[in-house]
Amino acid sequence: MSQVMLPAKKFVVSSVSSDAHMWNLVFLQLLLEEQGAEVTNLGACVPDDLIIEECRRTRPDALVISTVNGHGHLDGLRLIRRIRSEPDLAGLRVVIGGKLGVRGAENIVFAEELALSGFDAVFEADAGIDSFQEFLATLDGADRPALTTGAAA
Repeated sequence: MSQVMLPAKKFVVSSVSSDAHMWNLVFLQLLLEEQGAEVTNLGACVPDDLIIEECRRTRPDALVISTVNGHGHLDGLRLIRRIRSEPDLAGLRVVIGGKLGVRGAENIVFAEELALSGFDAVFEADAGIDSFQEFLATLDGADRPALTTGAAA
């Protein structure tokens, strides 16, 4: 009896536009690839328009935004509002994690606003990688979100 191979999950990994850090993106790419995922790593200081264009082109299972510079809550809010205003990206899963602000452990205060603005999950750096891996496990049985061509439902 042959084993049915499911298609690999696709991810776009990127920083926010003001974040020049790359090591966090390489770590995420390697973590996801180790689990069999196909990863497009856009790199550091990526403009919002390029992130949106790449999500349309590749139709990822999730967009993973990582930030280290402490401005993730500001750039992240702008980015998620842009993404959620695009009708064809309404169903895209988008998560953000890292140093969301410059307050250390108090950065968790930014998580609620980011989630209410449209992120499917928010991961503060001090919480570690476990909650991100739990999120990834929820994608195992989930279909890739369909990009729509009309107005959002």
